[in-house]
Amino acid sequence: MNKTATYFRREWIIYSLLILIGVMILGKLFFLQIIESGDLKAKGATLSTSSPTMLYERGMITDAQGNVLSKSVPSKDVYADPRMLEETLSKDTTQMSQQILAKKEQMAADIAKILGDDQTRILKLLQKDLSWVSIGRQIDIEKAEKIAALEIPGVGFTDNYERVYPAGQMGASILGIVNMAGDGVEGLEYAYNAELKGEKTFGNQTDTSRDDYVMEDRNIQTGYNLNLTLDSTIQHLIENELDKIVTAYTPARAVILAMDPKTGKILGMGSRPTFDPNNYAKTTDDQRKNLAIKMNYEPGSTFKIITGATALEENVVSPSTIYNDPGFLTVSGRRITNWDSDRKPHGDITFTKGMMLSSNVVLGKVGLQVGRDLFYTYLKSFGFGSRTNIDLAFEERGLLIDVSKVKNLELATMSFGQANLVTPIQLLTAICAVANGGQLYQPYIVDKITDTDGIVVSETVPKVVRQVISESTSKTMTDILVEVVDDGTGGRAKIPGIKVAGKTGTAQKIDPETGMYSSTDYIVSFVGYAPANDPKIAVLVVIDTPHAPVVQGGTLAGPVVKTIIEGALQYYGVPVAASTPSDLTNVDLDNGESTSNNNETEETVTPERQPVEGEVIVPDLSGMTMRQVGETLGKIDLRYKFSGSGLAYKQSPEAGKIVNKGDTIEVLFGS
Repeated sequence: MNKTATYFRREWIIYSLLILIGVMILGKLFFLQIIESGDLKAKGATLSTSSPTMLYERGMITDAQGNVLSKSVPSKDVYADPRMLEETLSKDTTQMSQQILAKKEQMAADIAKILGDDQTRILKLLQKDLSWVSIGRQIDIEKAEKIAALEIPGVGFTDNYERVYPAGQMGASILGIVNMAGDGVEGLEYAYNAELKGEKTFGNQTDTSRDDYVMEDRNIQTGYNLNLTLDSTIQHLIENELDKIVTAYTPARAVILAMDPKTGKILGMGSRPTFDPNNYAKTTDDQRKNLAIKMNYEPGSTFKIITGATALEENVVSPSTIYNDPGFLTVSGRRITNWDSDRKPHGDITFTKGMMLSSNVVLGKVGLQVGRDLFYTYLKSFGFGSRTNIDLAFEERGLLIDVSKVKNLELATMSFGQANLVTPIQLLTAICAVANGGQLYQPYIVDKITDTDGIVVSETVPKVVRQVISESTSKTMTDILVEVVDDGTGGRAKIPGIKVAGKTGTAQKIDPETGMYSSTDYIVSFVGYAPANDPKIAVLVVIDTPHAPVVQGGTLAGPVVKTIIEGALQYYGVPVAASTPSDLTNVDLDNGESTSNNNETEETVTPERQPVEGEVIVPDLSGMTMRQVGETLGKIDLRYKFSGSGLAYKQSPEAGKIVNKGDTIEVLFGS
């Protein structure tokens, strides 16, 4: 009996081992099949011509003109089977272990040279006792072909896609980044990840999930494309001005935001520090932060627009209401002084004059007249303390002091922009409501979503959140802000022939060591919109801790707003000159065309040679506006980089040169 039991036990063990060995063999064969489909050849590496094995091709992101800002390009993942490499090299019995090591060192050196990688790292991978190791991810095709030409046994490739950003740093914090797994983790790439991956369902379209893809077929799942409201011409102006700010004032941070006041469309958005999304692995969180939606700060005197609009709407003041400004205001035993212009007494002045001088005293008095509860009602109605719900991820909500804790001192100081925290997107959205007749719009940056055939599957419709103030209050406040620019602290934003409405801001920062307001560190800003009576663009510039002889919003940020608004209006086809009527009755702003001569020429250009397929002749751009240049180059698939403002007077390459489609033409503009 015991012998029989022992026999069956031994037979069972042998049977179990045979099953285990069979499973291991099948597993190995299955793995080799996968490797083979990924193009690993037993005797050397070759590049596949089969369909990519990546689960999907991510959709593109383009600007308002169709210029590509983000796209996926084919790439290769490089891997190796170190065991296969060892077996292949060991088959030559005449080779000693040192010789095999020397060969591996040379292979590692060759691969490292092509990839620009560390030879030691690659050698360690080739020496591992494993059947699969990753050498590199998302390697461009040219480098992969060079590695394949080395014919290293056990080295192979799988198809992948690499996310590239042709415009480099331009709009980087808006676009965000995509990780190695192909998922967006910041910016629009994150906010619209499902759409860009093609996983979101629109209407009657079938949702092709990643699981369905893996289970049913090996066809590529293609994502949807995002077409933005972002205008590259205006964005170039913003990026150029930010670079100038950094060079001139070495600030801690800077942000510029441009919006269409009548729709909530984001026309441009940028901040410093910044980064190149093509090389995001070497960046920091602060460099990638989109300050337009994430920066919480005390706005200073730009907030006086909100206080003034509230008081006008409630008939607490009129433009001609007289206030006495002795240069200071004592509230609850604390002395408040004028910071934005000077500390001297102004005597009896009107509310309008108080805005023109940016008087803290006058606006503090106005805030106290409005009263805490009513003031807070309007703060919340203008959107402060809440997210604007712009279609970007991780938006901050600012900070309003708990109304129950607000006493007269807090009420007076918040009336001229201290105490409460706002974000740039909050502030500009609120001020656009003052500019457009009183309607608070929800800002947005994605205009429409299209499929690979260009068919629109979703389109954003401008959304009015609420009516905050009346049209009459909007007009009155705008008239006051025009005087701020024409004859007040905002003079550096004045544009000949154009009525600009604007306001300066110079806010003290809190010293983190003392908890008190600093006497040396400021956040300066300027907000403006134009043409004042029919605004097409509103711009906010915020500069954190600039270093300059004179640190004031009107001095440092005012000229930046002027440059961007002036360049944008010229781009729209609006004539900007001292002789231009400010009502612009002869200009069709919607189409960006003027009934007067727009200096557009149809001169023929003599090319240096005849272009072949994929090439174009560079046109003569001299005398054109930014809009005309953008349209002209866009028609022939050329990109552009703008500097300055006015009319085009210099370009590179010159007219008549032959370039490839997709090349960039640099254009200088001047008066």
